[in-house]
Amino acid sequence: MSQRFSVTYWLAAGDADEARARAEAVALEQTLEIPRDAVPTGYVEDVMLGRLVALAPDTGSLGGFRATISYANDDVGGDFLQLLNIIFGNSSILAGLRVIDIELNDELEALCGGPRFGTEGLRSRAGASGRPLFMSAIKPVGLGTVALAERAAQFALGGMDFVKDDHGLVDQTTAPFDERVKACIQAVGEANGRSGGRTVFVPNVTAETGLAIERAHKAREWGAGAVMLAPGLLGFDVARTLARDSDFGLPIITHPTFSGANTITPTTGFSHRVFYGLLTRMMGADAVVYPNFGGRFGFSQAECRSIADGCGEAFGSLRPILPAPGGGMSIEKIPQMRDVYGDDVIYLVGGALMRAPEGIVDATRRLVAAAIG
Repeated sequence: MSQRFSVTYWLAAGDADEARARAEAVALEQTLEIPRDAVPTGYVEDVMLGRLVALAPDTGSLGGFRATISYANDDVGGDFLQLLNIIFGNSSILAGLRVIDIELNDELEALCGGPRFGTEGLRSRAGASGRPLFMSAIKPVGLGTVALAERAAQFALGGMDFVKDDHGLVDQTTAPFDERVKACIQAVGEANGRSGGRTVFVPNVTAETGLAIERAHKAREWGAGAVMLAPGLLGFDVARTLARDSDFGLPIITHPTFSGANTITPTTGFSHRVFYGLLTRMMGADAVVYPNFGGRFGFSQAECRSIADGCGEAFGSLRPILPAPGGGMSIEKIPQMRDVYGDDVIYLVGGALMRAPEGIVDATRRLVAAAIG
Protein backbone atom coordinates (compact mmCIF):
# COMPACT_ATOMS: atom_id res chain seq x y z
CA MET A 1 0.00 0.00 0.00
CA SER A 2 1.32 3.40 -0.96
CA GLN A 3 2.40 5.76 1.81
CA ARG A 4 0.47 9.01 2.00
CA PHE A 5 1.39 12.61 2.76
CA SER A 6 -0.83 15.58 3.52
CA VAL A 7 -1.30 19.19 2.55
CA THR A 8 -3.41 21.64 4.54
CA TYR A 9 -5.18 24.40 2.66
CA TRP A 10 -7.01 27.49 3.76
CA LEU A 11 -10.12 27.88 1.65
CA ALA A 12 -12.83 30.48 1.41
CA ALA A 13 -16.34 29.16 2.03
CA GLY A 14 -19.56 30.44 3.55
CA ASP A 15 -20.39 27.30 5.50
CA ALA A 16 -19.18 23.76 6.19
CA ASP A 17 -21.08 22.21 3.30
CA GLU A 18 -19.56 24.59 0.79
CA ALA A 19 -16.12 24.08 2.37
CA ARG A 20 -16.42 20.29 2.09
CA ALA A 21 -17.48 20.53 -1.55
CA ARG A 22 -14.57 22.84 -2.36
CA ALA A 23 -12.05 20.65 -0.53
CA GLU A 24 -13.23 17.49 -2.26
CA ALA A 25 -12.99 19.30 -5.59
CA VAL A 26 -9.37 20.21 -4.77
CA ALA A 27 -8.61 16.58 -3.88
CA LEU A 28 -9.98 15.51 -7.25
CA GLU A 29 -8.31 18.32 -9.22
CA GLN A 30 -4.90 17.70 -7.70
CA THR A 31 -4.92 14.01 -8.57
CA LEU A 32 -7.30 12.61 -11.19
CA GLU A 33 -8.70 15.75 -12.86
CA ILE A 34 -11.85 14.06 -14.17
CA PRO A 35 -15.49 14.26 -13.04
CA ARG A 36 -16.07 12.46 -9.74
CA ASP A 37 -18.64 10.11 -11.23
CA ALA A 38 -16.10 9.06 -13.88
CA VAL A 39 -13.46 7.91 -11.37
CA PRO A 40 -12.70 4.20 -11.84
CA THR A 41 -13.32 2.00 -8.80
CA GLY A 42 -10.54 0.01 -7.21
CA TYR A 43 -6.95 1.27 -7.12
CA VAL A 44 -7.61 4.62 -8.78
CA GLU A 45 -10.39 5.57 -6.37
CA ASP A 46 -8.97 3.88 -3.29
CA VAL A 47 -5.34 5.03 -3.61
CA MET A 48 -4.75 7.67 -6.25
CA LEU A 49 -7.68 9.95 -5.47
CA GLY A 50 -6.91 12.61 -2.87
CA ARG A 51 -8.75 12.18 0.43
CA LEU A 52 -10.20 14.90 2.61
CA VAL A 53 -9.10 13.86 6.11
CA ALA A 54 -9.86 16.96 8.20
CA LEU A 55 -12.03 20.05 7.87
CA ALA A 56 -12.50 22.79 10.45
CA PRO A 57 -13.30 26.50 10.61
CA ASP A 58 -10.24 28.73 10.55
CA THR A 59 -9.94 31.02 13.55
CA GLY A 60 -8.01 33.76 11.74
CA SER A 61 -9.31 37.14 10.71
CA LEU A 62 -10.23 35.97 7.20
CA GLY A 63 -12.60 33.28 8.42
CA GLY A 64 -12.93 30.40 5.98
CA PHE A 65 -11.88 26.82 6.66
CA ARG A 66 -8.80 24.64 7.01
CA ALA A 67 -8.90 21.47 4.92
CA THR A 68 -6.28 18.72 5.14
CA ILE A 69 -6.05 16.42 2.14
CA SER A 70 -3.90 13.31 1.93
CA TYR A 71 -2.29 12.14 -1.27
CA ALA A 72 -0.60 8.87 -2.19
CA ASN A 73 3.11 8.62 -2.85
CA ASP A 74 2.09 6.68 -5.95
CA ASP A 75 0.69 9.96 -7.31
CA VAL A 76 4.21 11.42 -7.06
CA GLY A 77 5.97 8.61 -8.89
CA GLY A 78 9.36 9.41 -7.37
CA ASP A 79 9.47 12.80 -9.14
CA PHE A 80 10.21 15.94 -7.11
CA LEU A 81 8.44 18.30 -9.48
CA GLN A 82 5.41 16.04 -9.53
CA LEU A 83 5.39 16.26 -5.74
CA LEU A 84 5.09 20.03 -6.08
CA ASN A 85 2.43 19.56 -8.75
CA ILE A 86 0.36 17.41 -6.38
CA ILE A 87 0.80 19.89 -3.53
CA PHE A 88 -0.53 22.84 -5.54
CA GLY A 89 -0.77 22.28 -9.28
CA ASN A 90 -3.95 23.26 -11.12
CA SER A 91 -5.55 24.35 -7.87
CA SER A 92 -3.01 27.15 -7.54
CA ILE A 93 -5.03 28.90 -10.24
CA LEU A 94 -8.13 28.98 -8.03
CA ALA A 95 -9.04 32.03 -5.96
CA GLY A 96 -9.76 31.63 -2.26
CA LEU A 97 -7.28 28.76 -1.79
CA ARG A 98 -3.90 28.84 -0.07
CA VAL A 99 -1.38 26.21 1.06
CA ILE A 100 -0.74 26.62 4.77
CA ASP A 101 1.02 23.38 5.77
CA ILE A 102 2.75 20.32 4.34
CA GLU A 103 3.48 17.03 6.10
CA LEU A 104 5.74 14.60 4.27
CA ASN A 105 6.69 11.00 5.01
CA ASP A 106 10.07 9.29 5.07
CA GLU A 107 9.93 8.25 1.42
CA LEU A 108 9.25 11.79 0.25
CA GLU A 109 11.79 13.28 2.63
CA ALA A 110 14.36 11.04 0.93
CA LEU A 111 13.10 12.18 -2.47
CA CYS A 112 13.58 15.82 -1.50
CA GLY A 113 16.94 15.24 0.12
CA GLY A 114 16.81 18.55 1.94
CA PRO A 115 19.65 20.92 2.81
CA ARG A 116 23.17 19.49 2.75
CA PHE A 117 24.41 21.95 5.40
CA GLY A 118 21.51 23.73 7.07
CA THR A 119 21.88 25.88 10.14
CA GLU A 120 24.61 23.90 11.86
CA GLY A 121 26.59 23.46 8.67
CA LEU A 122 26.52 27.18 7.94
CA ARG A 123 27.56 27.97 11.49
CA SER A 124 30.40 25.47 11.32
CA ARG A 125 31.73 26.85 8.06
CA ALA A 126 31.56 30.40 9.44
CA GLY A 127 33.11 29.41 12.76
CA ALA A 128 30.16 31.05 14.48
CA SER A 129 28.16 29.52 17.32
CA GLY A 130 25.75 31.23 19.67
CA ARG A 131 25.40 34.37 17.59
CA PRO A 132 23.64 35.64 14.47
CA LEU A 133 25.44 35.50 11.14
CA PHE A 134 25.95 38.48 8.86
CA MET A 135 25.70 39.00 5.12
CA SER A 136 25.81 41.88 2.70
CA ALA A 137 25.57 42.34 -1.05
CA ILE A 138 27.86 44.14 -3.47
CA LYS A 139 25.96 46.55 -5.71
CA PRO A 140 24.81 48.36 -7.78
CA VAL A 141 24.70 46.91 -11.25
CA GLY A 142 26.82 49.12 -13.49
CA LEU A 143 29.88 49.30 -11.26
CA GLY A 144 32.96 47.68 -12.70
CA THR A 145 34.68 44.57 -11.40
CA VAL A 146 37.39 46.48 -9.52
CA ALA A 147 34.88 48.64 -7.64
CA LEU A 148 32.68 45.66 -6.74
CA ALA A 149 35.67 43.65 -5.53
CA GLU A 150 36.74 46.57 -3.36
CA ARG A 151 33.30 46.66 -1.76
CA ALA A 152 33.50 42.93 -1.13
CA ALA A 153 36.83 43.42 0.62
CA GLN A 154 35.46 46.24 2.77
CA PHE A 155 32.53 44.14 3.95
CA ALA A 156 34.93 41.30 4.76
CA LEU A 157 37.22 43.60 6.74
CA GLY A 158 34.19 44.80 8.71
CA GLY A 159 33.30 41.27 9.83
CA MET A 160 30.64 39.91 7.44
CA ASP A 161 30.35 36.14 7.34
CA PHE A 162 29.00 36.19 3.77
CA VAL A 163 29.44 38.74 1.01
CA LYS A 164 27.18 38.01 -1.95
CA ASP A 165 26.44 39.33 -5.37
CA ASP A 166 23.39 41.50 -5.73
CA HIS A 167 20.72 39.39 -7.41
CA GLY A 168 20.86 41.67 -10.46
CA LEU A 169 24.55 40.96 -11.06
CA VAL A 170 24.83 38.27 -13.70
CA ASP A 171 27.15 38.66 -16.72
CA GLN A 172 26.91 42.34 -17.63
CA THR A 173 29.75 43.82 -19.65
CA THR A 174 30.70 46.12 -16.77
CA ALA A 175 31.43 43.13 -14.49
CA PRO A 176 31.34 39.80 -16.37
CA PHE A 177 30.59 36.74 -14.25
CA ASP A 178 33.96 35.00 -14.52
CA GLU A 179 35.99 38.16 -14.02
CA ARG A 180 33.85 39.47 -11.16
CA VAL A 181 33.65 36.24 -9.21
CA LYS A 182 37.38 35.55 -9.40
CA ALA A 183 38.20 39.13 -8.40
CA CYS A 184 35.77 39.13 -5.46
CA ILE A 185 36.97 35.77 -4.17
CA GLN A 186 40.53 37.06 -4.30
CA ALA A 187 39.63 40.36 -2.64
CA VAL A 188 37.75 38.63 0.19
CA GLY A 189 40.61 36.18 0.67
CA GLU A 190 43.12 39.02 0.94
CA ALA A 191 40.87 40.82 3.42
CA ASN A 192 40.66 37.66 5.51
CA GLY A 193 44.45 37.50 5.49
CA ARG A 194 44.57 41.00 6.95
CA SER A 195 41.80 40.55 9.51
CA GLY A 196 42.00 36.88 10.42
CA GLY A 197 38.35 36.52 9.42
CA ARG A 198 36.54 33.72 7.62
CA THR A 199 34.34 35.68 5.23
CA VAL A 200 33.26 33.85 2.09
CA PHE A 201 32.09 35.21 -1.24
CA VAL A 202 28.71 34.08 -2.57
CA PRO A 203 28.19 34.60 -6.32
CA ASN A 204 24.79 34.79 -7.95
CA VAL A 205 24.61 31.84 -10.35
CA THR A 206 21.05 32.47 -11.57
CA ALA A 207 20.94 31.82 -15.31
CA GLU A 208 19.45 29.37 -17.77
CA THR A 209 19.45 25.94 -16.10
CA GLY A 210 22.54 24.42 -17.66
CA LEU A 211 24.52 27.64 -17.35
CA ALA A 212 23.48 28.08 -13.72
CA ILE A 213 24.82 24.64 -12.81
CA GLU A 214 27.98 25.30 -14.81
CA ARG A 215 28.53 28.62 -13.03
CA ALA A 216 27.95 27.02 -9.64
CA HIS A 217 30.69 24.46 -10.29
CA LYS A 218 33.03 27.15 -11.63
CA ALA A 219 32.48 29.19 -8.48
CA ARG A 220 33.33 26.19 -6.31
CA GLU A 221 36.53 25.56 -8.25
CA TRP A 222 37.56 29.21 -7.87
CA GLY A 223 37.03 29.19 -4.10
CA ALA A 224 33.52 30.54 -3.48
CA GLY A 225 32.09 29.71 -0.08
CA ALA A 226 28.46 29.30 -1.21
CA VAL A 227 26.24 30.20 -4.15
CA MET A 228 23.02 32.17 -4.47
CA LEU A 229 20.21 31.45 -6.90
CA ALA A 230 16.64 32.62 -7.47
CA PRO A 231 14.13 29.73 -7.62
CA GLY A 232 11.39 32.09 -8.81
CA LEU A 233 13.37 32.53 -12.03
CA LEU A 234 15.21 29.20 -12.26
CA GLY A 235 12.55 26.84 -10.99
CA PHE A 236 12.51 24.75 -7.84
CA ASP A 237 14.72 21.84 -8.83
CA VAL A 238 18.08 23.49 -9.55
CA ALA A 239 18.89 24.02 -5.88
CA ARG A 240 17.92 20.41 -5.20
CA THR A 241 20.11 19.19 -8.06
CA LEU A 242 23.12 21.05 -6.67
CA ALA A 243 22.41 20.03 -3.08
CA ARG A 244 22.37 16.36 -4.08
CA ASP A 245 25.51 16.62 -6.24
CA SER A 246 28.38 15.09 -4.26
CA ASP A 247 30.88 16.88 -6.54
CA PHE A 248 29.46 20.30 -5.68
CA GLY A 249 29.33 20.50 -1.90
CA LEU A 250 28.70 24.19 -1.24
CA PRO A 251 25.87 25.83 0.73
CA ILE A 252 23.02 27.29 -1.30
CA ILE A 253 21.24 30.56 -0.54
CA THR A 254 17.97 31.45 -2.27
CA HIS A 255 16.83 34.92 -3.31
CA PRO A 256 13.11 35.86 -3.43
CA THR A 257 13.01 37.81 -6.69
CA PHE A 258 10.04 36.87 -8.92
CA SER A 259 8.38 35.01 -6.04
CA GLY A 260 6.16 37.68 -4.54
CA ALA A 261 2.94 36.67 -6.29
CA ASN A 262 3.13 33.33 -4.46
CA THR A 263 2.67 34.93 -1.04
CA ILE A 264 1.55 38.55 -0.96
CA THR A 265 -2.18 37.92 -1.46
CA PRO A 266 -3.57 36.42 1.78
CA THR A 267 -6.23 34.31 0.08
CA THR A 268 -4.12 32.66 -2.65
CA GLY A 269 -0.73 31.05 -3.12
CA PHE A 270 1.24 29.86 -0.12
CA SER A 271 1.60 31.04 3.44
CA HIS A 272 4.91 32.81 4.05
CA ARG A 273 5.99 30.00 6.38
CA VAL A 274 5.39 27.30 3.77
CA PHE A 275 6.82 29.08 0.74
CA TYR A 276 9.98 30.61 2.18
CA GLY A 277 10.47 28.06 4.95
CA LEU A 278 9.25 24.53 4.17
CA LEU A 279 9.55 24.64 0.37
CA THR A 280 13.04 26.11 0.60
CA ARG A 281 14.09 23.18 2.78
CA MET A 282 12.42 20.71 0.42
CA MET A 283 14.42 22.08 -2.51
CA GLY A 284 17.70 21.70 -0.58
CA ALA A 285 18.75 25.28 0.13
CA ASP A 286 20.57 26.19 3.35
CA ALA A 287 19.42 29.79 3.83
CA VAL A 288 16.61 31.92 2.42
CA VAL A 289 16.65 35.65 1.72
CA TYR A 290 13.28 37.40 2.11
CA PRO A 291 11.97 40.92 2.81
CA ASN A 292 12.15 41.91 6.45
CA PHE A 293 9.33 43.68 8.28
CA GLY A 294 9.66 47.43 8.50
CA GLY A 295 11.51 47.62 5.20
CA ARG A 296 10.36 48.68 1.77
CA PHE A 297 8.36 45.55 0.86
CA GLY A 298 5.56 45.34 3.41
CA PHE A 299 5.93 41.91 4.99
CA SER A 300 4.53 42.06 8.52
CA GLN A 301 6.44 41.11 11.64
CA ALA A 302 4.18 38.09 12.12
CA GLU A 303 4.76 36.92 8.54
CA CYS A 304 8.52 37.26 8.94
CA ARG A 305 8.48 35.38 12.23
CA SER A 306 6.45 32.64 10.55
CA ILE A 307 9.15 32.30 7.88
CA ALA A 308 11.75 31.87 10.59
CA ASP A 309 9.51 29.22 12.16
CA GLY A 310 9.27 27.40 8.83
CA CYS A 311 13.05 27.50 8.56
CA GLY A 312 13.73 26.16 12.03
CA GLU A 313 10.87 23.94 13.19
CA ALA A 314 10.88 20.15 12.99
CA PHE A 315 10.07 19.05 9.44
CA GLY A 316 10.67 15.34 9.34
CA SER A 317 14.33 14.58 8.66
CA LEU A 318 14.99 17.78 6.69
CA ARG A 319 17.59 19.96 8.38
CA PRO A 320 16.65 23.42 9.67
CA ILE A 321 17.99 26.36 7.69
CA LEU A 322 18.69 30.01 8.42
CA PRO A 323 16.36 32.89 7.59
CA ALA A 324 18.11 35.89 6.03
CA PRO A 325 15.74 38.89 6.24
CA GLY A 326 16.80 42.00 4.36
CA GLY A 327 15.56 44.88 2.27
CA GLY A 328 15.69 48.38 3.72
CA MET A 329 17.58 47.20 6.79
CA SER A 330 19.49 49.47 9.15
CA ILE A 331 21.66 49.15 12.23
CA GLU A 332 19.00 50.96 14.26
CA LYS A 333 16.55 48.10 13.65
CA ILE A 334 18.85 45.46 15.11
CA PRO A 335 17.42 45.51 18.69
CA GLN A 336 13.91 44.85 17.39
CA MET A 337 15.20 42.14 15.09
CA ARG A 338 17.02 40.47 17.96
CA ASP A 339 13.74 40.30 19.86
CA VAL A 340 11.95 38.74 16.87
CA TYR A 341 14.60 36.36 15.51
CA GLY A 342 17.01 35.57 18.33
CA ASP A 343 20.36 34.19 17.21
CA ASP A 344 19.22 31.80 14.46
CA VAL A 345 19.25 34.40 11.71
CA ILE A 346 21.48 35.93 9.05
CA TYR A 347 21.30 39.71 9.14
CA LEU A 348 21.34 40.93 5.52
CA VAL A 349 22.30 44.60 5.49
CA GLY A 350 23.76 46.45 2.52
CA GLY A 351 22.61 49.90 1.46
CA ALA A 352 22.61 51.30 4.99
CA LEU A 353 26.28 50.40 5.36
CA MET A 354 27.20 51.88 1.98
CA ARG A 355 25.68 55.23 2.90
CA ALA A 356 27.09 55.36 6.45
CA PRO A 357 29.32 58.40 6.97
CA GLU A 358 32.07 56.36 8.62
CA GLY A 359 32.45 54.11 5.60
CA ILE A 360 31.64 50.47 4.94
CA VAL A 361 34.30 48.88 7.13
CA ASP A 362 33.50 50.78 10.33
CA ALA A 363 29.75 50.69 9.72
CA THR A 364 29.91 46.91 9.31
CA ARG A 365 31.82 46.61 12.57
CA ARG A 366 29.17 48.74 14.25
CA LEU A 367 26.45 46.43 12.87
CA VAL A 368 28.18 43.32 14.17
CA ALA A 369 28.68 44.88 17.59
CA ALA A 370 25.03 45.95 17.78
CA ALA A 371 23.78 42.45 16.97
CA ILE A 372 26.15 40.50 19.20
CA GLY A 373 26.43 42.85 22.14
